[in-house]
Amino acid sequence: QVQLVESGGGLVQAGGSLRLSCAVSGRTFSRYAMGWFRQAPGKEREFVVAISWNDGSTYYADSVKGRFTVSRDNAKNMVYLQMNSLKPEDTAVYYCAASRQKVFRGAADAQSWGQGTQVTVSS
Repeated sequence: QVQLVESGGGLVQAGGSLRLSCAVSGRTFSRYAMGWFRQAPGKEREFVVAISWNDGSTYYADSVKGRFTVSRDNAKNMVYLQMNSLKPEDTAVYYCAASRQKVFRGAADAQSWGQGTQVTVSS
């Protein structure tokens, strides 16, 4: 398994941007699909985006398409989530996740999770 640590969350006004980072420890990072999920108060954890381990294919939730961009740097064991045009409804705790599957969109398919980082978007 791999260990994940997120950073980069914070408070931002609507329309602003944030960049989340996920540092991954483990020698087999390049063989894991990586994803970002989020959970708002009183709501279930939801899929945001995933990136495959082999060809860099990406998959986005409809709610963030065109605003969020995921990337990974296998040499540095890092995953990034660039979030632009943020909206108040993007407010949530954001979690980095890793899966042995080629790609994943369900939380149940993740084997490792970070501790989460809070993103708050004010109106």
